[in-house]
Amino acid sequence: MQSFPPSRAAGMTRLSDFLPHAGTAYAACRNFDHGPGDRSNVSLLSPYVRRRLVTEGEVVAAALALHGPLEAGKFVQEQLWRTYWKGWLEMRPAVWADYGAGLVAARDRLERVGGLARAHDQAVAGRTGIDCFDAWVAELETQGYLHNHARMWFASIWVFTLRLPWELGADLFMTHLLDGDPASNTLSWRWVAGLQTRGKTYLARPWNIRHYTGGRFDPQGLATRAEPLEGPEPPRPAPLPTPVRPLDGVPTGLLLHGEDMAPEVGLDLPRGLKSLAVTRLAPAQAGGDKVITWVDAALGDLAARAGALLGLEPARPESLEAVVDWARSAGLRQVVTPHAPVGGTADALAALEPRLARHGITLCRVPRAHDLACWPHATRGFFTMKEEIPRLVADLGYLP
Repeated sequence: MQSFPPSRAAGMTRLSDFLPHAGTAYAACRNFDHGPGDRSNVSLLSPYVRRRLVTEGEVVAAALALHGPLEAGKFVQEQLWRTYWKGWLEMRPAVWADYGAGLVAARDRLERVGGLARAHDQAVAGRTGIDCFDAWVAELETQGYLHNHARMWFASIWVFTLRLPWELGADLFMTHLLDGDPASNTLSWRWVAGLQTRGKTYLARPWNIRHYTGGRFDPQGLATRAEPLEGPEPPRPAPLPTPVRPLDGVPTGLLLHGEDMAPEVGLDLPRGLKSLAVTRLAPAQAGGDKVITWVDAALGDLAARAGALLGLEPARPESLEAVVDWARSAGLRQVVTPHAPVGGTADALAALEPRLARHGITLCRVPRAHDLACWPHATRGFFTMKEEIPRLVADLGYLP
């Protein structure tokens, strides 16, 4: 069974261990789901990259250095899918808000429609009678992980066979997945359901599941059609937020959170930081107890590393009000924090900003060069970014 020790050191070790397999072997074997006892064909880096305990740039640069652009091409592309989804949602934040509203409406339907509630309860308990689906529910709960191919099959069965609201399935994933990401998760579920790319759905087929699971499963009763769900057209992309540089010569504190846990790598921080705080921004933290426990442990690792890096004793505020108290007691006029892409943490930072401003303290979000370079290419489908990958990895210094 896989485990994910919640530290940057563990993530870097995992990267080093998988690198020899990140070339042609990965391209040939990545779609096979051998089960939780054998994940040798995939990197298992996603919880670390999701939280930027290990950055996308570190992963891409290491793969290119060992295998070169041709052999590492598929592995590099898969790393940049997460970047693409984040950029797509960053330019269309209304989709995140719509998901939240849809989730509230779906939960309300569960309270009003008994048959739907029973079907949902059977699904989340892994008692549908569909062998693969029920096994994946158990794996979600115990491992906090699913193979990417299994996630697609799972979502398709949820939407088209079980006829359950997609928002509830996306929420189930966010509850259990250690790598649950607002952009990748929300938009992937939308894609399966035919809402992301209009008219294009993903249908889980028994023969495909049998083949790519090595015959571990033989699902019966799956839907044979996948009609796209009805919904509005995705909004047109809006301009990306304009980065605001921190002011020099102002008492400044650094606020680190669970969206970016590698301040020692490529994060443009101002000099002369006066104070440091590390926080989960609890009101915005999605996930079940196991996810929250994992993130809290990773934040502890972050606090130790950041404190040693900056020579500061990290405060650990546990609420927005406590963050404001930290900034005021430290005499700060400016709080610098890594930019958090659209999602719960960004929502919390948006709520924090006016609270700080009432005390004359400015909140400044610092973006990474990786995002600034890649996100503008997420205006359309992934193919647009894929065509730019050779130039992007060169411009970002990822090539050896």
